[in-house]
Amino acid sequence: MLKHPAQKYQPYPPISLPDRRWPEQRITQAPRWLSTDLRDGNQALAEPMDSARKLQFWELLLGCGFKEIEVAFPSASQTDFNFVRQLIEEHRIPDDVTIQVLTQAREDLIVRTFESLRGAKRATIHLYNATAPLFRRLVFGMDKAQIVELAVRSTRQIRTLCEENPDTLWQYEYSPETFCFTEPEFALEICEAVAEIWQPCAERPMILNLPATVEVSTPNVYADQIEYFCRHFSRRNEVCISVHPHNDRGTGVASAELAVMAGADRVEGCLFGNGERTGNVCLVTLAMNLYSQGVSPGLDFSNMTQVVEVVESCNQLPVHPRHPWAGRLAYTAFSGSHQDAIKKGFDARQPDERWEMPYLPVDPQDIGCSYEAVIRVNSQSGKSGSAWLIEQNHGLKLPRALQQDFSQHVQQETDSHGKEMTQNALWQLFRARYGLVATPHFALQSYRSESQQDGQQRLTATIAVEGGTRQLEGQGNGLLSAAASGISRWLNTPFVIKDYHEHSLGGRSDSRSVAYIRCLFQDGSSRWGVGIDNDVARASLQALLNAVG
Repeated sequence: MLKHPAQKYQPYPPISLPDRRWPEQRITQAPRWLSTDLRDGNQALAEPMDSARKLQFWELLLGCGFKEIEVAFPSASQTDFNFVRQLIEEHRIPDDVTIQVLTQAREDLIVRTFESLRGAKRATIHLYNATAPLFRRLVFGMDKAQIVELAVRSTRQIRTLCEENPDTLWQYEYSPETFCFTEPEFALEICEAVAEIWQPCAERPMILNLPATVEVSTPNVYADQIEYFCRHFSRRNEVCISVHPHNDRGTGVASAELAVMAGADRVEGCLFGNGERTGNVCLVTLAMNLYSQGVSPGLDFSNMTQVVEVVESCNQLPVHPRHPWAGRLAYTAFSGSHQDAIKKGFDARQPDERWEMPYLPVDPQDIGCSYEAVIRVNSQSGKSGSAWLIEQNHGLKLPRALQQDFSQHVQQETDSHGKEMTQNALWQLFRARYGLVATPHFALQSYRSESQQDGQQRLTATIAVEGGTRQLEGQGNGLLSAAASGISRWLNTPFVIKDYHEHSLGGRSDSRSVAYIRCLFQDGSSRWGVGIDNDVARASLQALLNAVG
C-alpha cells in the first residue's frame, strides 16, 4: 500500500444540500422489495445456477413473500431466456407477483427480451445504460447528448412493444446505471427525458432506479444524492424511486437505509448480499433491521435456517457464521460476561412483555432458532454459560455458589483440550462431579426417621457401597442434621452442611425434586452433591451422600 494514497486516489466530492431533511426522518414502514438473486446474484456466481437450482431459489423467494423478482437477463443467454419461458409456460408465477427482466439499450436485445415475456401476466422491463463521466469517456466514447438519445430511443421502443402486447400488465424501470458518480444535474436530465417518453401514470407505472453501482462515497453522500433527485424530479409523485446499493465500501446496508430515509420507495438487493465484487445490499439484514425496530418488513424469515440452507445450496457459497441475523453464530455468546447478562435477562423476563434482552436484539425463536445456540461453552465462558445450558436442557436451577464451583471444573476441562464443550459432554461432567450417576459411591436404599421426645430426629438408613450395604444411624435437630452426624462418625471426617437448596423439576404435584447440598470439611475444603428423586427427603439425603462420597 502507498504511504501517500492521496497521490493516486481522490475523495468523492460531496453534494451541496445544506438543508437536507433525511437525517430527521424515521423508517416507519417497509419499502417495496425487489430480489435480484436470480439475475444480478446469479451473474456473480463462478458457476451460475442451472434450471433446477433457479427453480429452488424461485420457490424460496415466493415463500419469503417477495412480490417483485428480477429473474433473468433473457437476451444475454439461452439459459436465462429458457428460464423465463419455463416460469410462464409452467404457470409458476402467482397472480400477485411481477417478474422483472433486464435489457441493455440495444434494439435487437429489447426485441429478444419481449419474446421471452410472451404470455406473462405482469412484467417489468428494466432498461439501463451507464451515465457517469468515466463511462461516457472511457467505455462508450459518447457525449451527454448521445447517452440521452440512447436512453430515449430505447424507451420509445419499449413503450411501443408494450402497447403492442396489451394482455400483459407492463411496468417500466429505467436505471442511469452509474448514478452514484454521475453529475446530479445530468442524472435528472436523462431521467426527465426518459419519463417524458414513457409518460408515467397509473396505467403505465414507472420505476426510476438510482443505483450505487460502485460505492464511491460514504452513505450520507448517497442519501444526499437521493434526496436531491427526489426534490428536483418533476414527476416525483408519478414514479417509484428505487435504489440498488452495492457494497464496495462495506456500507451497502447503511446506504440503503439512508436512501429510504431520503425518499426512496423501493430497495433492490439479494438475500445475504450476493453480487458482483463485494456484493449487493443484503435484503435479509435490511428486513431484520426493520423487524428489530417493531416495523413489519413484509417478508417472512420465520425459518431462517432453511433460508440459509437453500441459498447456500443454490449459490454454492457459504453464509458467514457471523452474518447479521442469519449466521449460525449470530446469536451465540461464548464470553462469560455476555452469558451472565443473557442468563439474567431470561431469568427476569416475564411472559408477554416487550422483548428486552442483553445482547439479543430479537428473540431467536421468531426466526425459527432455538435457544440452544444462544450460549455455548469453551475456555472463555464463565459460570453462567454452563448453568444456562444445564437449566435449559435438564431443568436444574443451580445455586450461584454451585455455578461457580462447576465453572471451575468446566474451565479445567476446556483448557485441557482447547475446544468447545458440547451439551452432552457438559452434562456428563456435571453428573460425574456431583453424583448423578447410575451407581454413586454411596447410594441410599432405604431410610426411616423418628421424632424423639426431646425434639430430636433419629435416622436409620441402609446405604449401598462397594458392592455391599452398610447401616447408617444418626441423630440431630432435623433429617439432614441426623444424617450428617451419622456420616461424620461413619467416615471419621467432621463436616457441616454449609448450603442447602431444593426445587421441583416441573409444575406438577408428582414432579421429581432436586436438592443441592454443599458440605464444608474441617480442612477448609468443600464439596457439592446433587440428588434427584420423586421424594424431596430422599433427594436431599442422596445429595448429602453424593457430597461426601
